[in-house]
Amino acid sequence: MNQKRIHIIVRGLVQGVGYRMFVLREASSRGLSGWIRNLPDDTVEIEAQGEPEMLETLLCKLRQGPSRSRVTRVNVRETDLDADAEGFLVR
Repeated sequence: MNQKRIHIIVRGLVQGVGYRMFVLREASSRGLSGWIRNLPDDTVEIEAQGEPEMLETLLCKLRQGPSRSRVTRVNVRETDLDADAEGFLVR
């Protein structure tokens, strides 16, 4: 099974607009594991793990966001796989 894990920081109007629930639905529907949380600087941090094609699809959705959000920047870097990763959580 070919998997990878990515760490993502999303900037823009992404807190208080349903962004975390949007990402939870999108990631879960693609069978991805990981987590999402708000950071004190008004950004959102995400780690997602799964099939590379599903991660790419998620990244496209992250750049759009839900209707009330306004994403200005998405920073992505690959990180080490988490052997214990299971499910997608809001932290």
